[in-house]
Amino acid sequence: MVHHLDGRWYRWFDLVLSCQNLKALELLIIPCLFALIALVIPRNAMRYYALIGGVVSTVVALVHAMYFIPTTAYVSLVDPQWTTTFGLTYKMGYDGISLLMVVLTNVITLLILLSNFNKELASNRMFTIMVFFMQLALLGVFLSMDGLLFYIFWEITLIPVFLIALWFGNPGRKPALIKFFIYTFVGSLAMLLALMAIKMGIGGQAEAVSFAWADLMAVQLTSCSACWIFGGFLFAFAVKIPLFPFHTWQPDTYTKSPMAGTMLLSALMLKMALYGMIRWMIPLAPEALESMELPIIILATIGVVYAAILAIKQNDIKRTFAFASISHVGLIAAGIVLWNMDAMSGALIQMLNHSMVAVGLFLAVDIIESRTGLREMDQLGGIAKQAPKFAFMFGVIGLASISVPLTSGFIGEFLLIRGVYSYNWIIGLIIGSTLVFGAVYTLRAYQLSMYGPSKNFNFPDLAWNEWLVFFVLMVVIVILGICPQLVIDFVAPSVTRLFEYVESSKNIAL
Repeated sequence: MVHHLDGRWYRWFDLVLSCQNLKALELLIIPCLFALIALVIPRNAMRYYALIGGVVSTVVALVHAMYFIPTTAYVSLVDPQWTTTFGLTYKMGYDGISLLMVVLTNVITLLILLSNFNKELASNRMFTIMVFFMQLALLGVFLSMDGLLFYIFWEITLIPVFLIALWFGNPGRKPALIKFFIYTFVGSLAMLLALMAIKMGIGGQAEAVSFAWADLMAVQLTSCSACWIFGGFLFAFAVKIPLFPFHTWQPDTYTKSPMAGTMLLSALMLKMALYGMIRWMIPLAPEALESMELPIIILATIGVVYAAILAIKQNDIKRTFAFASISHVGLIAAGIVLWNMDAMSGALIQMLNHSMVAVGLFLAVDIIESRTGLREMDQLGGIAKQAPKFAFMFGVIGLASISVPLTSGFIGEFLLIRGVYSYNWIIGLIIGSTLVFGAVYTLRAYQLSMYGPSKNFNFPDLAWNEWLVFFVLMVVIVILGICPQLVIDFVAPSVTRLFEYVESSKNIAL
């Protein structure tokens, strides 16, 4: 009966059949369904409905992680045996690196929904839809094994986070959002041009059969064309991370966005770019890595130091942590381009740590602002006396931020700094010095807000949902701090295979 269908319908039928064991349905369709069903959910039940959706998505991702065998090369989710006329293949799947990002996405989404549970925003239909829409797009980015599909999901992520900030953000948000949109959209176009250049065979020996990851990797590039393609991806990812000097959109966008928008941007959206460097930029153009490695590390180092100094100078506690985020991710980007096991393991651990810390710090900022109406640190103080539980949990998150031993930040930062130091001891010393800067701006923000003379405001301690978010973050931070090998063993085989592929590609090119 299938043979009587025209080609278009046969292809869609084959696409459905190619969803291996409904795994694609589990990971991708669940947030899509929850977003659609939210259209008819009563407003007074919306916060409970959203929380259920977050829990279901997280449980499904954790089940995938539990049954995943790290030595497995690759788990295919969607693998149709045909290609569209413009080369799109719809291939999707995961290895250890991708699955780590999938779990992170679903856990952070759940924590964002939980942290907003007692807010009026939690009852807003469009807010709930946009959060699930963002989750779907992020999962698409991490699961795509087709370059064009990766780009499509990459662009889709811009829509929900932009609308969340536009509809629910702080006064004066429009100029910041326009700058954010222009930066990220132009950067994305550079990535699209790079993908099209590979597909069309510009600078290569022959054009790629399709946009599938394996087909794009098979194209051998000249040194010149590899640098241009590498540069196109780098521009897109440098804007999104953001790396110096493409960071100017970030502080204003973070401070003008609502808590959920800031968490999505910092904890998840910038991880797309770091992941893209690992999965696409370096494997697609490994010939360019050697010549581009030092410039990227220098830019990252400048950004790490510059952002740390600016963080120290801020009076607005939210802007302090916004600049702190720039400083931390610059080191992660430097570790990725070093392209060795220690630095890559440190980068992946630090990506997890940064997401957990970002959620915790920006939740702390939101709690302070919602209870006092203030973000200026010189007007805060004495909060620890009124809210000791909040002060304790905020303090633990702060310790993870400055990479204290037995927290998740320690081993990741140690591996990254060791990797940079091995590459160039001068750069390693410069980046290592930012640990002191990090301690200064974090402890300064904590001391000015939590201690000192009590101000004339009432500050209730944590609500149950806020306490639960902090508790989950603390558990993850401590577990990864004590047992970082859990993450290293999970991703090591996938990282090793990626290294081997890039090395073999270099040898073929030579």
